[in-house]
Amino acid sequence: MVPPWWLLVAFVFGGVSAALTSSRVVRTKYGDVSGVIVTPDNRRLDAVEVFRGVPYASPPIGSLRFMPPVTGSLWSGVKVADRFGPVCPQRLPNVSDDTAALKTMARGRLQYLRRLLPYLQNQSEDCLYLNIYAPAQGKCELCSFEKKKKGNK
Repeated sequence: MVPPWWLLVAFVFGGVSAALTSSRVVRTKYGDVSGVIVTPDNRRLDAVEVFRGVPYASPPIGSLRFMPPVTGSLWSGVKVADRFGPVCPQRLPNVSDDTAALKTMARGRLQYLRRLLPYLQNQSEDCLYLNIYAPAQGKCELCSFEKKKKGNK
């Protein structure tokens, strides 16, 4: 049997095709946010509620560069979190030439980097965003643990 965490990795990195629908609106301390419900094209995987590109701090640009994160701004209305935010700038090896790349890395690493490239195209110093994945059916063991804990006071 495939471990559950591996199925999520395959799902996140495109190994599983999926159908998307709008999710519920969730209230955060910064404002309301709506994501998407992803239903994988695989009977072994349950639907997942996904919130992509949710900002968790002010952009680390200008005077905030190289400083600890600063609390983000509030937003009004519902922020639609259906797209990944930019990733932090990073230098990647050249993987376009197999012969040259294989002199510096294993074939598995080369294949892995090629799969990652589409997710690393949008780079910016404004990169403090979260991608949040939660069970779509409200099955959250930690959440129910917290509810039980609060109820026992």
